[in-house]
Amino acid sequence: MQEWWAALSGTLRVLYCIAIPSTLILVLQMLLTMFGGHGDGGVEISDTSGLDMPDSFDMPDASDIPDQFDLDLDHSGDTDLSHDMGDGGNPADFGTLKLLTLQTIVTFLAVFGWVSIICISTGMLVPLGIGIGAVCGFLMMLLVAKLVQMSRRLAENGALNLKNAIGETASVYVTIPPKNGGSGKITMQLQGRFGEFDAVNTGSTPLETGTQVLVTDVVGDTLVVEPAETNA
Repeated sequence: MQEWWAALSGTLRVLYCIAIPSTLILVLQMLLTMFGGHGDGGVEISDTSGLDMPDSFDMPDASDIPDQFDLDLDHSGDTDLSHDMGDGGNPADFGTLKLLTLQTIVTFLAVFGWVSIICISTGMLVPLGIGIGAVCGFLMMLLVAKLVQMSRRLAENGALNLKNAIGETASVYVTIPPKNGGSGKITMQLQGRFGEFDAVNTGSTPLETGTQVLVTDVVGDTLVVEPAETNA
């Protein structure tokens, strides 16, 4: 081993010092991903998403709804405050190609190191071998970044987006008080899933359990509903 190392040129020694550790880290990332860990580790040099607002904000207490929101039927006020938050529905939330992440950088170093070693070991000029290694590493870096982007889009498509409930009918599960009187609950099918959701009423009469309602708006994590028969 010592004789082999001593016989290497300074350039090859440096390349081996780059290739071997980065390959070990890459294998570790793959193992963590396969067994439910996060291979990327969440460390992204260009990623400031950790400073973003949360996907949704907590709905204020029901008694505060009159002071916080305008739920008039004419929608003259802006009742959809969730459009300012990143809810995953905006392609920019997950669609941005993040090139400089821990995973892509490690991939670049591993591919760059091994390709350069192979090229130089076959007698290729050092600058040319390093250049080919850098190009191959960069191309693999782009490929990994694209695969991560695609996986995030798949995860985004499966995320529950309350805005998709607008225009859909539901059934009252817990009586919903009249307008400005608090919230109740409804049940409905949303994105292929049957769920229970908080809801507020826009009318002057309570909506009793079993009443069919129409979702007209979304305020935070609460759906705005009115009797379905009024829109028949």
